[in-house]
Amino acid sequence: MFVATIILTAVLAVLSFFAIKRIRMHAKNYIVMSKIPGPPREGILVGNMTHLQTDTENIFNRLREWRRNFYPMYKFFAVHVIAANILTPEDCELVMSNPVHSEKGKIYDLLHNWLKDGLLTSNGSKWQTRRRILTPAFHFNILQQFILVFNEEADKLVEAFRSECKKSYINITPHVAQFTLKTITETAMGTKLHFNTQKEINYKEAVYEIGRILLYRLSHPWFIEQVVNFFSPWYLQERRVTKTLHTFTKEVISDREKNFKDVELPAEEHDVYKGKKRLAMLDLLLSAKNKEGTIDNAGIQEEVDTFMFEGHDTTAMALGFSLMLLASHKHIQELVVQEMREVLGDLRKKPTYNDLQSLKYMERCIKESLRLYPSVHFISRTLGADLKTHSGYFLPKGTPVVIHIYDVHHDPEIYPDPEKFDPDRFLPENCQNRHPFAYLPFSAGPRNCIGQKFAMLELKAALCAVLGSFVLEPIDTPETVVVVVDIVLRTKEGIKVKFVPRE
Repeated sequence: MFVATIILTAVLAVLSFFAIKRIRMHAKNYIVMSKIPGPPREGILVGNMTHLQTDTENIFNRLREWRRNFYPMYKFFAVHVIAANILTPEDCELVMSNPVHSEKGKIYDLLHNWLKDGLLTSNGSKWQTRRRILTPAFHFNILQQFILVFNEEADKLVEAFRSECKKSYINITPHVAQFTLKTITETAMGTKLHFNTQKEINYKEAVYEIGRILLYRLSHPWFIEQVVNFFSPWYLQERRVTKTLHTFTKEVISDREKNFKDVELPAEEHDVYKGKKRLAMLDLLLSAKNKEGTIDNAGIQEEVDTFMFEGHDTTAMALGFSLMLLASHKHIQELVVQEMREVLGDLRKKPTYNDLQSLKYMERCIKESLRLYPSVHFISRTLGADLKTHSGYFLPKGTPVVIHIYDVHHDPEIYPDPEKFDPDRFLPENCQNRHPFAYLPFSAGPRNCIGQKFAMLELKAALCAVLGSFVLEPIDTPETVVVVVDIVLRTKEGIKVKFVPRE
């Protein structure tokens, strides 16, 4: 009994020590960050969270209001944590360019049940190893092999639109989402899906369902903590959906491995893959496992799940917004089609890698669409050291930082008339004096998006197929569409466009 009392006392003493240390740290951070403006607190326990306990449309509008009221930075209390919200490219650079601040913010714990420690969520040496393994998958010689997939799936997207083009409009959101999901599945996993079997349908539905669950946890941040999430009303459903996602990708990986032969991994990023077989990203992971032992089966699944998440929903929304903007600006749409005629000759020609690279005006249109509607509209980091911001505030080590990409992209000091769709903003002469961290659709710095060239080629291939077959007429426009906050930026009720077959 005496020994048990001693042990219990020692345990309580240790716990008390760490609790007091943590309380002192939070108290110190509170005092330091009290100088930063921000929305009023609603209570000691909930902080500012009641401001975001509303629908996704109002959350979006409230964040924009805070940008107007508290520029260039504001603090936000999420339960017991104080986050700094960054709105200027200068402060973005201080955080994003410095490897000491490369650790992802606590908010990414939302994704842990699904993605575990994949490239998006991992840190340190694990992240560096995974990045090294996967970088060759985006070498231009590999990307050239993916153009065939892009064109094949773009043709199917066109046929889906053609089957409905007699309607007064088409809600394009589910169509572009299926296009990008099928594309990333074939390029990432080497598996062509038609989504006509129950297993495939269940997987597609699970991908969409997990997004809704994660948004609920995001707007109720106490459920970000795994222990507390056990009491979430969505907990059991999240487990069921995650199991569906993992079971499907595990089977695909197993099937691919049965017929897999090691590929020659490029030693450096600039090396060329000379194999004749179309290389899936999964093949690089399997080869790294077999030849180097730098990744195991669990790690392979983490990366496949990560690519399925990052590679389809973001690109789908980028494509949807691009089509809406081109429909709403007929003169710009015609300039894109004119460039396609000059580069392709025949509008129905399947573009090659070089053709897609030559579509410079189309690329500027995509870039401007991503400025107006960045799919990844915010990112988060945890400061690895004390930081004095360009705007004059002191942020202590360990502070969660939220970088509001949407607000940086709509800063009128950087982009005059920021709501205007103007592809010429991205002419070389108009970019040269712009701050390098004023445009962040693919993040920036050491943790920038590994797949940005992949995404740009996929978007161009899709636009070539669609604009080669249809004239786009506006239904939804930037003035009427309702933008909402989600894991990615999306609209409240899809995106509606009218398709007129091109003569």
